Amino acid sequence: MYLVDHNGKEHNLQFAIENWWIGDIGSFHNNIPSRLNVEAIENSIILQVKKEDQLQLFTNYLKFNQIFRVLAENAMVGLQRRVLQNISSTAEERYIDFLERHPNLFNRISNVQIASYLGVTPEFLSTIQNKIAKS
Repeated sequence: MYLVDHNGKEHNLQFAIENWWIGDIGSFHNNIPSRLNVEAIENSIILQVKKEDQLQLFTNYLKFNQIFRVLAENAMVGLQRRVLQNISSTAEERYIDFLERHPNLFNRISNVQIASYLGVTPEFLSTIQNKIAKS
């Protein structure tokens, strides 16, 4: 999921792997157009849920309500972790953490996407990768 800023630059906010959910929760819950884009970079099965259908699922199937709550809580934990990391870690620390937390993901996406996610330029990411390779 990414945002395109006023200068046309993409800012990757989140990657979703198999069995993950992704979407603009603010747009969904407030029923407003999203500024975020979701792009499938591999073959995917996409499920689209309307808000009223989600509410009906919550009411009629309590297990769905419980599962969605756990997914939302896990997403919040991840978001808080990412915000804290972005304000308190170096780019190298963020990159190492990304590799450790997503060992099967970094080979599936481009360095440009990783750099955008980490908030660095592709050139600076290359510098980080070279430094790590030498140590």
